[in-house]
Amino acid sequence: MRRSLSLSLVLVALWVGNRAEAADVVSQVGARSEAVQAEELARSLLAAGLPRLSTKREALGDGLAHYTWKLRVGRGTYDIVTVHRVVREAFPWGPARSTRAVFMVHGDLWGFVPAFLSNTCMATMPSDQSLAAYLASNDVDVWGLDLRWVGVPEAEKDFAFMADWTLATHAQDVGAGLKLAQAVRKLSGSSSRDRMFLLGWSRGATISYAYMNAESQRPYAQRQVDGFIPVDMVLRFAPEAEQQRRWACERYTVLKKARDAGRTEGGLLGPAPGTPVKLIGQLAETAPDATSPLAKMTFAAQPTNRQFAVIAAGATAALLAPLQPITPGYHLAASIPDASGLPYRSAFTPEATLFDYLQLAVPYQSLNEVVETEAQLCGLNVPYDDHLKDVKVPVLYMGAAGGAGRYGEYSVRLLGSTDVTVNIVRTRPESERALDFGHADLFLARDAKAWVWRPILQWMQAH
Repeated sequence: MRRSLSLSLVLVALWVGNRAEAADVVSQVGARSEAVQAEELARSLLAAGLPRLSTKREALGDGLAHYTWKLRVGRGTYDIVTVHRVVREAFPWGPARSTRAVFMVHGDLWGFVPAFLSNTCMATMPSDQSLAAYLASNDVDVWGLDLRWVGVPEAEKDFAFMADWTLATHAQDVGAGLKLAQAVRKLSGSSSRDRMFLLGWSRGATISYAYMNAESQRPYAQRQVDGFIPVDMVLRFAPEAEQQRRWACERYTVLKKARDAGRTEGGLLGPAPGTPVKLIGQLAETAPDATSPLAKMTFAAQPTNRQFAVIAAGATAALLAPLQPITPGYHLAASIPDASGLPYRSAFTPEATLFDYLQLAVPYQSLNEVVETEAQLCGLNVPYDDHLKDVKVPVLYMGAAGGAGRYGEYSVRLLGSTDVTVNIVRTRPESERALDFGHADLFLARDAKAWVWRPILQWMQAH
């Protein structure tokens, strides 16, 4: 009755020619409809045994929508993760049925949206240029989450609450997000036999390995993942990569010392690791030709802000010195060097996009997960890989030749799966990996759709 009355008011307003009044009534009807739909979904989730959750919906165009939920996973102020869904809709608030779904876990510095749905937060990205939107437009139901530290505001100064956040904590949060995804999908008419893939990028892959390791010990009926996609990350080094293992041990020693001294927040770039990254991007955009105040290395000529941003993205070792990166020549975004051999301009990702991306780094991160990752890479005993041989789902390893690249292949061989596909984006010989496709190029490069996203989609379709 309320909807019919509202429709009548719209028709009357149009009849008398008052278009402004008609538009206002239409807006009120739409807002009320959104609230009703969100409330109905919240009640359905409550009936399914999940806590009461409010749902937000953002129309993305081309029939896609972005849904978000704030999910409490502990008692602390920041024990909250944001769960995301990007999906094709049959009508507003009506997700289209899909037999394939993927749950994505981001890595350091960037949450779900800048990592996987970048076209919605960067004006320099084409409207259809993001992995999540690409998969959703091809009838994959895309899910993911923001890890707890993404929601910590920049004004926070006391990080004692991070003391107990570990890889296990984040793996449990992934499980909570998967549970929500499965419940909502069932409400949308999906079958329990429909596949859910788990994709983890960078440290998100390390977290996903930990989740798969734990899930393998549950009864089959309680498992939620039917396929695993680790993206450009090393879990353990192969015996022949002894130098890289030693580098990890050095990073572990430094980080563990900081943790033992009482630090609970930070990473390889020190406390508040996202702050300098964000500043590098801001200066490159707002004062590209000014001399960089951030470059602390010795250069033949002091680089400009634009050049330093390219150097920072194209030569990670320059930021980590004297520590070494995870692999030789590891970098975020590949670059083309100048005559001196230093990165001069970006190779695959447009510079404007790169500078936008750097500015979206969140300021803080829990230190424990970084220390534990380095311990695992160092070859030390950790509780996150004892049952990898029990993980027997199909696996796709997607790597960037200038990122973790081939060094991540050994890690997937530690799993018990006999269905393993390896796809590494490579444009140069291994000896030139410092100039090849980078860790973030996988999502930001002009040709990422052809080189990365389409192979991921095709693998999903084949499984």
